[in-house]
Amino acid sequence: MPKFSAKQIKTPDSVIEKSVFHLAWPIFVQILLGMSLGYVDTIMLSNYNETAVGAIGNANSVLGFLTLAFTIISSATGIVVSQYLGAGKKDRMNTIYTVALSFNLVLSVIISLVVFLFSRSLLSVMQVPGNMLDEADVYMKIVGGTIFTHAMIGSLSQIFNSNGKTFFGMIISFGMNIFNIIGNYLFLYGPLSSFGLGASGAAVSTCISRIITTVLAVVYFYAVINGRFSIKYLKPFPFDVLKGLLKLGIPTAGENISYNLSQLFITAMVNTMGIVAINTKIFANMLSMFTYMIALAAASATQIIVGHSVGAGDYDFAYKRVLKTLRFGLIISISVAIANWLLSPLTFHLFTKDSSVIKLGTIIMFIAVALELGRTTNLVVINSMKASGDVKFPTVLAMFSMWLLSVGLAFVLGVCFNMGLVGVWIGMAADEIFRGIIVLIRWIKGSWRGKSVVLDEAAA
Repeated sequence: MPKFSAKQIKTPDSVIEKSVFHLAWPIFVQILLGMSLGYVDTIMLSNYNETAVGAIGNANSVLGFLTLAFTIISSATGIVVSQYLGAGKKDRMNTIYTVALSFNLVLSVIISLVVFLFSRSLLSVMQVPGNMLDEADVYMKIVGGTIFTHAMIGSLSQIFNSNGKTFFGMIISFGMNIFNIIGNYLFLYGPLSSFGLGASGAAVSTCISRIITTVLAVVYFYAVINGRFSIKYLKPFPFDVLKGLLKLGIPTAGENISYNLSQLFITAMVNTMGIVAINTKIFANMLSMFTYMIALAAASATQIIVGHSVGAGDYDFAYKRVLKTLRFGLIISISVAIANWLLSPLTFHLFTKDSSVIKLGTIIMFIAVALELGRTTNLVVINSMKASGDVKFPTVLAMFSMWLLSVGLAFVLGVCFNMGLVGVWIGMAADEIFRGIIVLIRWIKGSWRGKSVVLDEAAA
């Protein structure tokens, strides 16, 4: 089996030559903008109609869960594209692009039908109040009708990032936010407010912003990435490509779904602990989000580099790069987490005057220092393992640890031993630290080596 070296394929525009920071900072901004899109609707609607805020919040919860299906292929696309580009096998790129985009387009049609036919039933299962149900139902149907844009943007963003074009991913996220804000203003407060659409107007604004963004992304895909999306690449149908994408994507999507379900269980658990615990959890998550986004951006950038170097057969380069990123990532994450803890009496005071929430929040932010230690290790190492093609082990480990420790231990300590939110946070921290130790040992041992998608194809 020939072994390629990262040094052999370096070019002036080589992704392997780029620093983690060069790739990571646009991803950080992209994550920040992606999260803010939902907040923008909430903030702008809060001054318009409080019922509409609740309607959109509930509708987005259901839509968010349904669109997790798109991560099956989009996450795998990033891994496969990185490895093939690293191996210099550009001849199959258009086939990979076409299969990935086609799969998500077909899936988006199915999800749109589900939304159109069962949106009201899904909202009823969520126990949405009757005064919000009509607005939430209309919002879901409108946004669900253009859910293909969500699928396309997700897949194309992975393609751009894997090609080292993380800056454009940031630009399209910024553009989508700007278009959405303008649309919201026109429908809620501007010349189109006379229609009185409310949540429906926000839905139309969201759809228009995503359609414009999708068009821009497709233009960039053709003009800069030089990618092609055509039915001719599906004749004869490349079952090997689809099989490879599903092999990588299903475990990753399973992990995401498991995580979201475990968080729902934890939220339900905290909801039984009273208003102090509920509010403290919300504020603590908000304060920890900045640390999480830094770690996730660094992990995503490292994943791209590892994918390229593994595709080139240079496992030693990938090994060293991950440990280097992890070292600096831990320094930054722990520093921010400690600062969060020390400043928590002041920062919590910005959200609430309740002394009980502030006191509990300070304890939670202290535990969060240990939690961030494990979470940063998990994000960097597990993303890199997936980039190398080692997806089954971290997925099985995550599902086992999440439910045994994050949910199970949180229940035992928080509910059975009456430790409340402190017990819940200890359980979540134990989960992150346990997984962090296991995956770091696996990375150092090198069990992830030799699982490249490109090597699998060559062997076949």
